Amino acid sequence: MPVTHLTLVDYAVMAIYFAVVLGIGWVLRRKMRTSNDFFLSGRSLPPWVTGLAFLSANLGAQEVIGMGASGAKYGIATSHFYWIGAVPAMLFVGIFMMPFYYGSRARSVPEYLKLRFDEKTRTLNAVSFAAMTIFSSGVSMYAMGKLLNLLLGWDFDTSVVVAGGIVLAYVLLGGLTSAIYNEVLQFFMIVFGFAPLVWIGLRSVGGWDGLTTKLSEAAVAKGLPAEAYTHAWRGMGDASTNPIGVEWFGLVLGLGVVLSFGYWCTDFLVVQRAMAADSMTAARRTPLIAALPKMLFPFLVILPGMIALVLSGDVGAAGQGIIPPKFDASGVAMVDAAGRVVLDYDLATPMMLVKLFPSGMLGLGLTALIASFMSGMAGNVTAFNTVWTYDIYQSHIRRGASDAHYLWMGRAATVGGILLSLAAAYVAGSFNNIMDFLQLIFAFVNAPLFATFALGMFWKRSTGHGAFWGLVSGTLAATIHHGLTLAVGSVPGIKGGYFGMLNLYPSEMAQTFYTAISAFVTCLVVTVLVSLVTRPRAEEELKGLVYSLTPRPSDGALPWTQRPAVLALGILGLILILNIIFY
Repeated sequence: MPVTHLTLVDYAVMAIYFAVVLGIGWVLRRKMRTSNDFFLSGRSLPPWVTGLAFLSANLGAQEVIGMGASGAKYGIATSHFYWIGAVPAMLFVGIFMMPFYYGSRARSVPEYLKLRFDEKTRTLNAVSFAAMTIFSSGVSMYAMGKLLNLLLGWDFDTSVVVAGGIVLAYVLLGGLTSAIYNEVLQFFMIVFGFAPLVWIGLRSVGGWDGLTTKLSEAAVAKGLPAEAYTHAWRGMGDASTNPIGVEWFGLVLGLGVVLSFGYWCTDFLVVQRAMAADSMTAARRTPLIAALPKMLFPFLVILPGMIALVLSGDVGAAGQGIIPPKFDASGVAMVDAAGRVVLDYDLATPMMLVKLFPSGMLGLGLTALIASFMSGMAGNVTAFNTVWTYDIYQSHIRRGASDAHYLWMGRAATVGGILLSLAAAYVAGSFNNIMDFLQLIFAFVNAPLFATFALGMFWKRSTGHGAFWGLVSGTLAATIHHGLTLAVGSVPGIKGGYFGMLNLYPSEMAQTFYTAISAFVTCLVVTVLVSLVTRPRAEEELKGLVYSLTPRPSDGALPWTQRPAVLALGILGLILILNIIFY
């Protein structure tokens, strides 16, 4: 039985959104004359648009559903994914890395690797990134299909196919520009859909004081310190005193350095939005503009999960708050290897919408969720079709074809990306928190890649052979570490332990952090060692690609309020204040 039913007003809200989404693609279709228009928006968009798109490209299912799930599972400590795990890296890419991406005129992140290193390094990254975008898009599809199936009783297969078809239509029509403008629309949908949810939810549990009191009781019931769910840093001295199950060293290095910088600084999905800006200054300001709302998003997307954990509900003793248990195919509540009921944390935020929103508002909230899922799909698909066309197809399959042919191939790749994402959607069902699944993917792909980029941009001695074998060894290190470790309650398989059992981590997230650290350190060491015994490129060939050989962008002509460095320092100060408040 579906959890709720929509009224005519709710369906009308959804219909208006779908009409606007498709209308944007239809209006922009005439501007898609060249492959540059289709893949990079002709590098013509203003910074406020690319800034919101930079943020919204990451604001898919992993943000709205995954962070809500993590809020219920880990409490306010989930804010680390923002305040040390996102914003500092966003500032770094804006200040230090965008001059290389934008100034080199590379059409993609893998193409920058070709310019800096060589073709084989580019191809390795292109293939791994293409696979990652497919899995990420599949996560968005899975989350949406599951949501509509459980809450509204809609068929899972039909839901993901229809959503995939809508995304396919507006990306085929308007390319990256259509995806970007829809991401801006989705940003405002999320804000207007979730701000009332947080306000109503806090009122329902007695305000912030009532929430902290109830969360303290929940923490003690699970054998954790009373402040485990309500303080971000106090329990980080030991893995056993916080719900994430990791000490401060693993958190700061694994999340704050490796996963964070690996994603925001090297993931073409977000970098592509900045590369669509209309100038170098606009490209550098893009991540900084995105960082301002990013640091406030914990209050929109984490709090609903925390409230759901303690809100009175009728899901029975197997669940907690209004979070139901996860059921297997036969309808029986699942238990982990330790005999504990597995909670379906991914339903924390959707259950909040269903329980607290009336008709009309429920339609707005569910439309905001659907918007995030579709935006996540579109972002990944536009990154996939660009990398496939430029870095795989043009480089290795069909060189020297006409621009019209590559435009056609980009559209064909869009269709293929949607179909592959449908297949990946079914893999995501193995995890009860999609954020755990996504961070594991990033540990395999982005963690070693950041080591390669850091050395390539800031050490002119690094070579193409070093970069290639560093990436290979880093990915192998992640595979070996993940295959020899497991989280408490997990069984060997996709969650690790497939080579044996060398170490048992308190949580899947802790296991992922150390998988990322293993990949990063291995790639760093191997790249350095191989580079030292292979011939570097001439300095003349590296101008514009390496920090020490590239002229610094001058911001002297800009008002001080628009200078990237000033904006970055202001944001860092605000982040420090937030960490102190929620210490």
